[in-house]
Formats: sequence, C-alpha cells, structure tokens
Amino acid sequence: MSEPTTPADGASVPTVQWAPATAAPRRKRWGLRLGIPAGVAAVGLVAASLVLIAPGTAVAGVPVGFLTAGGASDAISQRLATTTVTLGEGGPRLTAAELGAEVDAGTLAGRAFDSHPMWNLAQWFGETTEAEITLDPTIAASALQKALPDLYTSPTAATVTFDGKKYVAEPAVVGQGIDLEPLQTALDTAFAEGRTSVVVEPVIVPVDAAATTAKAEAAADRLNALLAEIGFYVGDERTVPVSAKTAASWLTVQVSDEGDFTISADAGRIEAAVADLRDAIDQDVADATVVTNSAGDILRTVEEGKDGRVLGDTAGVAEAFAAQLAAGEGAFALPVEVTPHKTTELARLLEVDLGAQRLYLKENGKVVDTWLISSGRPGAVTYPGHFRIGWKTSSQDMKGTARDSGKAYTQKDVPWVMYFNGNQAFHGAYWHNNFGNVMSAGCVNMPPAKAKRIYDWSPEGTDVWIHG
Repeated sequence: MSEPTTPADGASVPTVQWAPATAAPRRKRWGLRLGIPAGVAAVGLVAASLVLIAPGTAVAGVPVGFLTAGGASDAISQRLATTTVTLGEGGPRLTAAELGAEVDAGTLAGRAFDSHPMWNLAQWFGETTEAEITLDPTIAASALQKALPDLYTSPTAATVTFDGKKYVAEPAVVGQGIDLEPLQTALDTAFAEGRTSVVVEPVIVPVDAAATTAKAEAAADRLNALLAEIGFYVGDERTVPVSAKTAASWLTVQVSDEGDFTISADAGRIEAAVADLRDAIDQDVADATVVTNSAGDILRTVEEGKDGRVLGDTAGVAEAFAAQLAAGEGAFALPVEVTPHKTTELARLLEVDLGAQRLYLKENGKVVDTWLISSGRPGAVTYPGHFRIGWKTSSQDMKGTARDSGKAYTQKDVPWVMYFNGNQAFHGAYWHNNFGNVMSAGCVNMPPAKAKRIYDWSPEGTDVWIHG
C-alpha cells in the first residue's frame, strides 16, 4: 500500500492499495520423473552386458548365452556329468561322471565370454566352441570293470626278487579290458553335437600291468650293479666288501602305483656291519721294497707296502650308507686317516770283470756278493758292454758252433740260463770246476748253485755290465 498524497489545489485524493501478486503455478516435470527409472534400466542393461555372454553362444552344444562365465562353466560341467554312455545295445549304462570324464569348463566359459561378450553386438549368435573331453584311465577302468566284469582279466605285475646270488626279474602277465579310446571319442562327439546319450560297443584290448617286465628288468640290473660294487672303501680300494646275501638283507624293493621300482635300505641292519669295521680297517704302516734297474723300471716287488690306517668317527655312517644305497650308489667312502707307506728301491746290477774273471752282485752301487766265473776264451770272447737280462729258463740243451774252432757242440741240461746279449748268457756249468779262468764259448758260466743264486736274484730287465 502507498501513502495518500495531497494535490496542489488541496483536493483530497483517495488512497489506492495493490493486491499481492498471485504465485504462478509450478510446472509439472513429468519428463524428469519418468526419466529416472528409464536411466536406471539403461545403466543396468549396460552393466549386464559387461558380464554376460552374448545370446546365441554355445560351447560344445551347451547354450551359454545370457550367462556369466561362472554360470556357463556350471552349465558345461552339468551337461557333461549327466551325459550317459550305454555299453552296447541294451548293455549297462554309465554317466560320464562315473567314467571320470573331465572338461575344462572354466577355461571354455572364459573363452566364450572373451570371444562373445554381450556388449559386442557383432559377436551375437557366434559359432559353437569345441570342447575336448578326457577320461581318467583309473576311474574309467574301475567303473567299466564293475559294469562288465566278464570282459576284464587283471594283469599280473612284474616283480624283482633275490635268488641267493643276484636279483632276477619275474615277468609281468598281460591282462585284458575295454579300450578307452573309442569310448572317449564317442563321448567327445556326442557332447560336441549336443547329445546327452551315446551307445558304444566295447572293444577288448590287452592291458599291461603298471609294473612292466621292462621296468622290473631295469630295476634288477640296477640292483645287480649295486651288488657288484657294494662295500666300504678307503680311497679307491674296496677294503671291506659286502656279500650279495648280506646286501640283499639290507635292501628292500618297492613298487609305486605307477609301477616304478624303488630301493630303500635298513640303516639298523647296516649298523651291525659298521660295528665290526675297525678291526678290518686299522693297520700299521709297512714299507715296500722293490727291485729296479737303471731306467727306474720296477722289476719285482720284494716286500708289499701297506699304508697305515685309522678309522675315524663312524657315527651316522649307517644312515648315510642307507641313503646312498637308496640312490643307487654302493661304494661308501669311510672316514679314514691314512699314513702313506714308503718304498725302498733296490737297483740291482750284475757286473762282470773279465780281467779278474769275477762276478759282482750290486744293489744301489754296493756289492752284496761276488764269486769267480769263467767267461769266453780267446776267439770266442764274451763281449763287453751294458745289457739287460732277457729270456730266462731253468734248464736248456745248448747247441751251437764254437767261434774259435768252428766245431759244433751240444751241451745237455744246462741249468739256470739267463740271456743278456744275443746268444750269450749266464748259466751254471757242471762239466768243469776251473772257475776264475776263461773256459766258455762266449757265455759267463759258474757253479750251478751260484747260477741258481743269480737266477733267483735277477728278474728280467736287470742291468748287466761286462767290462775288461
């Protein structure tokens, strides 16, 4: 309302009051109210298209359209599990599940979604994905044998036994049963074609035992190789061999479900052998003595040398040997402290002084014995030089032609002959006793007893020195 005004002439002017403005009616926003549910539906459809498989998609005849990958996996598995196999017309019926049929439903469903997602309209009503079905051989054979026991003969497994001397393989005996391959092929085809039942005529095939003859023979070979080397070793020496019978009492041969032969050993039984080792191992050192020549060749062993040995701590030896035998290794290296032996070399020499008509027996340059001899006479001399003993014989008929006279000779039963230079030799002479003087046709002769002495003392290869 406004205040009254007075005109200039003083006349009174009536007061005017304005009515308040009427509020305009609110617009009804029907579009907004109707649009909210439609948007939600659209968003939900988009979200669903991101997790569902496109319609018209199938995996081995199983429709999986409008399903999630998880749902598709369940549908594939359920279809396979309920598929039935009839064994011959009118024969017993088994489900695929009873036969141990398997299919990688999860992977197949995942591939179906990856290849045909619902959001990709171009992939709707795509081609059917194939699936590979497998049968568990053990489960299938067991179910088939229960269904048709008359068609089965169980195979006999090969075995390995110890006959008292060695391990021998007893061969397996082949059985018979139903061939799984045509069964799996028929089931695979039916599943791919979307059929839930199939009739398969059983096919009989030989059935090998898991433990085959070949496996048993290979195991016997391994065990016999073990017996050939088994023992307690000091270095490369099998110091304490273990008999085959004893070793077999330690060993056990087992067969796995897969037919593989394995070896184990009883550490407790091995322990009994370990307890007796010290008497066999411990020994004092003993030095060796050998005969040599100037070339260093060992011509004879006079005394065998032995290393000194002391067995160390044997705690844990039995357990370690048992583990080693199980791994196929039969040579067990003992903890032994070894003191090596020394070797004395005797360099022997037969020295003949033609001027003195004397033989010297020398070892390492020292005279150990000497006596008179008879060498070749003038015209049939014994040749000087350095030689070595060659062929030896305890008795021989000597025949030849004297170089000085040209006459043929035969000397029967010449004893203790040792050749050193062609047909010249040391030997005994029973036909004269004029030693110290030249007498022979070129050989070096001496009393038979002395010849026997150097025959025994001088191995082949002994040095010979003839000088004037």
